[in-house]
Amino acid sequence: MSKTVVEQSTGIVGMSPSSMVKQLGALYANTIKRGEPVWKVPAVMLWGMPGVGKSQGVGQLADYIARETGKKVAVTDVRLLLFNPIDLRGIPTADQTRTFAIWLRPKIFDMSASGDTVNILFLDEISSAPPSVQAAAYQITLDRVVGEHRLPDNCIVIAAGNRVTDKSVAYKMPKALANRLLHLQIDVDFDAWKSWALAQKLDLRVVGFLSNRQDELCTFNGGNDDVAYATPRSWEMVSNILLEGSYSNPKDAFALIAGLVGVGVANEFCSWCRTHASLPDIKKILAGEHQPVPTSPDALYATVRLMVAAVGDCKDIAKTRALVTFSTKFPPDYTATFFKDMLSKGEAVKRQLMQIPEFVRWIGNHASLF
Repeated sequence: MSKTVVEQSTGIVGMSPSSMVKQLGALYANTIKRGEPVWKVPAVMLWGMPGVGKSQGVGQLADYIARETGKKVAVTDVRLLLFNPIDLRGIPTADQTRTFAIWLRPKIFDMSASGDTVNILFLDEISSAPPSVQAAAYQITLDRVVGEHRLPDNCIVIAAGNRVTDKSVAYKMPKALANRLLHLQIDVDFDAWKSWALAQKLDLRVVGFLSNRQDELCTFNGGNDDVAYATPRSWEMVSNILLEGSYSNPKDAFALIAGLVGVGVANEFCSWCRTHASLPDIKKILAGEHQPVPTSPDALYATVRLMVAAVGDCKDIAKTRALVTFSTKFPPDYTATFFKDMLSKGEAVKRQLMQIPEFVRWIGNHASLF
């Protein structure tokens, strides 16, 4: 569920990337299904601090629209900070009579106008681009043209940028221009991030640590000069390093991790991972073998994360029952967390759980926790 939080400095509502995907996705999908051109939906401007998930959210939005409409969705990602005005308008050349100049169409306008396709033109880093580039980009955003070139009717235009208050390179948007855009602020939401992280199979040590230290998901502070700080994006990169480097001990990759999330957060993460190394063997739990029950909060959170990930495609109810039985030995709050995460995995898991007596009995005895 999205949180309705109004950012006082901008006067717009903040939401998680997943909430943005659902709300905009439903709006675009309904427009397309009715046969209306997507330009009837106002051009969107996504605001948010660096690394919060604006770019990934646009990719997820494309997947949502494709799933709901059955159409092919093509995303053209333009990083405006790297562009010159001529990159958007095209290169001038003489016409056949050598009387007038015509402009060759830039590659970003090479879009299919087919009814089976939906295009998304994503103008990223628009607030950081030089003013001359912004002027051309705003013409695309508002009028769907630049120079002699026009976007096809099946093209959705979305822009994104950092806020001036983030202390990144950002130019203030003119009020007259701002009034013609649909503004959304993308904020950090741990629950939405965790669901995404589990679906993307991020390293479970990252998910487990952040489940225990949600405040470390994003440590961005525009008031200091730190170049390495934790964001959803940098934690994904930490996961990639751990998985690609096959690091069983994250301390061996400390410098790399610190280079992404900062020294302080990296120290906390590596310390937490030492606890992770002493966790029960999930494979033995699945086999019904005895394993010691963790006692510390860190170890309990980590074990819950591993057990949820071990459910897999839930084809073997005996293994699911083994996990349920082991979880009932936890303090009630941790058992409830395990069951809530299990239930969020979908209807197939929910139906399977309802066939397990230990689950039904525990829920009946602890209904207040749900």
